[in-house]
Amino acid sequence: MSSLQRTRLSKVQKGLGRIVAETVVGPWWLISLRVIALLLGFFSASTLTDYLANVVQSRTATALIALAVCELLVFLRQSLCKNFVPLHWRLLDNLRIGFVYAVVLEAFKVGS
Repeated sequence: MSSLQRTRLSKVQKGLGRIVAETVVGPWWLISLRVIALLLGFFSASTLTDYLANVVQSRTATALIALAVCELLVFLRQSLCKNFVPLHWRLLDNLRIGFVYAVVLEAFKVGS
């Protein structure tokens, strides 16, 4: 059995495989926390964008502000955690992923 050549693509694939394996492997309570954070992010984004759209009267502005806050969280995490990412930052990442997914889904609903 031959191994793959060590190319940049194979390094990226191994890195992504490790990231996916870290998110789906572990004790049940950790996986549950990750899923709950993802769903809370989705719920909060869908609720917040609807509420702020009624207050501000502009869905585009609220989505832009929400995405800017999410990118600020990514910048803070990258500047504070260089090597090891603690559990609370990983949960915040899952919250952010659910949030961004809901905002993008809302954009598709508005566009159609």
